[in-house]
Amino acid sequence: MSAPRRPTDPSGLERYYVLTGGRSGPGGSASSLDVATLIVSGAASAPGMQHEHAEILRRCREPLSVAELGAHLQLPFNILAVLLADLLEAGCVEARDPIPAHDAGRGPDLALLEEVLSGLERL
Repeated sequence: MSAPRRPTDPSGLERYYVLTGGRSGPGGSASSLDVATLIVSGAASAPGMQHEHAEILRRCREPLSVAELGAHLQLPFNILAVLLADLLEAGCVEARDPIPAHDAGRGPDLALLEEVLSGLERL
């Protein structure tokens, strides 16, 4: 006779609890993370590192937004933010803030666009 099977958690909440060590949200500097924040890896994964941490480091060799990273890893924002907080505290990743809201509505720099256009016309 086989041992009774435990029911699986179809919502994934049990998995998320394990991934985050029971934490429900990031703390410290990671609490200001936004879905548009760019994450850049500054280190390689270490032996024995949690799989999700290693995957974040691998995917963020080039800047990647938190939203894109969450989509690739299929993790909700708050779970990903906790994992990123771990990596930020360890100095393994760098978070680059998105364009501030007061600058975002201003549009592109007109002088820069004119220089680009001038350069293209010379080609």
